[in-house]
Amino acid sequence: MRPRWLAGRRRDRAPAAAALELRREDDGALVVELAGAWRLADGLPPAADVERELDRAPAPRVAIDAAGVAAWDSALAVFVHSVGQACRARGVPLDPRALPDGLVRLLELVREPAAPASRAAPAARGIARLGVRALRREERLRAAVAFVGETAIAFARFAVRRARLRPQDLWLLVQHSGAEALPIVALVSFLVGIILAFVGITQLRFFGAEAFVADIVGIAIVRDMAALITGVTLAGRSGGAFAAQLATMNVTQEIDALRTLGISPVEYLVVPRVLALTAMMPLLTLFADASGILGGAVVGTTMLNQPLAGYLRQTALALVPGDLAGGLVKGATYGLLIALTGAFRGMQAERSAERVGEAATQAVVTGIVAIIAACGLYQYVFFLFGW
Repeated sequence: MRPRWLAGRRRDRAPAAAALELRREDDGALVVELAGAWRLADGLPPAADVERELDRAPAPRVAIDAAGVAAWDSALAVFVHSVGQACRARGVPLDPRALPDGLVRLLELVREPAAPASRAAPAARGIARLGVRALRREERLRAAVAFVGETAIAFARFAVRRARLRPQDLWLLVQHSGAEALPIVALVSFLVGIILAFVGITQLRFFGAEAFVADIVGIAIVRDMAALITGVTLAGRSGGAFAAQLATMNVTQEIDALRTLGISPVEYLVVPRVLALTAMMPLLTLFADASGILGGAVVGTTMLNQPLAGYLRQTALALVPGDLAGGLVKGATYGLLIALTGAFRGMQAERSAERVGEAATQAVVTGIVAIIAACGLYQYVFFLFGW
């Protein structure tokens, strides 16, 4: 049997049921006094009592006094939020008194933003407009540099196995960026190989050197075109998808939820996407090499009546290991740039449905520009070193 003194202590500690009392102050203000335990499991007074009192006798303001609340959960937050909505609907200011600190922080998260001013600020003109644009570009540059820095730190944590991410998400991204992209990459590379072969035959015919079309197609495909075409294709396919996914998560506040849980969004969302696309791009580039060479072989064997084995042998003799290695390095670099631009545009998107589409468009355009610029830089460096 439980000791009588222990049972008495536990009964004394049990908080009373939720109680609501309405009273008026001298100036006519309505004071809502709360007491007891406000929990979902217990019976709670309805917020409609406050609304009926306001309809019966309007008040210059409403004050909520929760000093007598002994215990609470989300039920108290819902009650206070409902009273606040009723006050806003009637144009009555709400004055919360002695609310718990945790409840105040929770209400701050769901507080509606203030309405914008009815009169917009005058638009900048002339030199002021240039200054505004320069400041905006500086802010974007700072945001991009900060994002790259956060990504580098996240990869450092991943290298020492301290990054918080889900391996199953990484494998799903690998499948999406790799295996599912094979058909479109093969088709585009095959068609590019056909186009290069036609162009080569047309020009080499003036010199009677049509037989060297295999050399031109093989070198162009393996050195540059396979990686470049694969990068452009994945910029529109995976880069835009990454941006749309992250922008949607930003709109639905899922990224804020990760921060609230103490999880870095860069580690959880960006690192798997960068890893997946950077790892898959060299493999897709190899596949594009084979498809492009096969496309050129179709033209060479049909228009020049070359045997397929001879065409492939001539292509192999024209290539060196450095051509293949350079193409694979370019492919990995393009994959890194596409993933970074897509993730950056998605993370920086504003919270509206319209901005999701804009983020996807900006990711595709930025990714394509980035890989073409990187291709030109690689060409210059390889030329300097005689590769």
